[in-house]
Amino acid sequence: MTDQPNTPQLYLIAPVGAAASTLGPMLAEVMDRFPIACLRIPGAGTEEELGRIADLAREIAHARDVAVVIEDHVQLAQRHGLDGVHLTNGARGVRHARKELGQDAIVGTFCGASRHDGMNAAEAGADYVSFGPCGATALGHGETAPLNLFQWWSEMIEIPVVAEGALTPALIGQLAPLTDFIALGAEIWSEPDPAEALGVLWR
Repeated sequence: MTDQPNTPQLYLIAPVGAAASTLGPMLAEVMDRFPIACLRIPGAGTEEELGRIADLAREIAHARDVAVVIEDHVQLAQRHGLDGVHLTNGARGVRHARKELGQDAIVGTFCGASRHDGMNAAEAGADYVSFGPCGATALGHGETAPLNLFQWWSEMIEIPVVAEGALTPALIGQLAPLTDFIALGAEIWSEPDPAEALGVLWR
């Protein structure tokens, strides 16, 4: 974290389904223009393609001192020298991932809008907990993570918290004092110039 209180760091989620050949230049441009704390690789795709993306992302990110995690695939994280995993099913799997990857690895987990799941994940040894989506979206269950969840977490729990999903500049402004990380991905990759789109969101 920075020395300033209540200043979240930027957590970048790579685009889903992007080919390794097109992903490299996009990631490099964004990482060269913005201070990224962590890069997450989505878990969708074949083992072969995910392996190529993992190697590419690791090379680009580690050259810029950025940690890399991959969604759910513990063995791919090990095989390709990534920094850890981002689990998508709450507290389930946290202890297994920690056992497999070791104490130095990053083990984070997405807990939707569930305070209960977040607390269980923290107790199981997660390095961070992610809540979302924060904005209105038709994806998933349609339940959004309210501001008061982040408010409560920031006051009561020491484990870092990530806000993600359908974020807007206004929401980011509200969440900034309450979160350790703001995760952005889909919000920028659908735009013609992802780096410019990120600049609008991340002021």
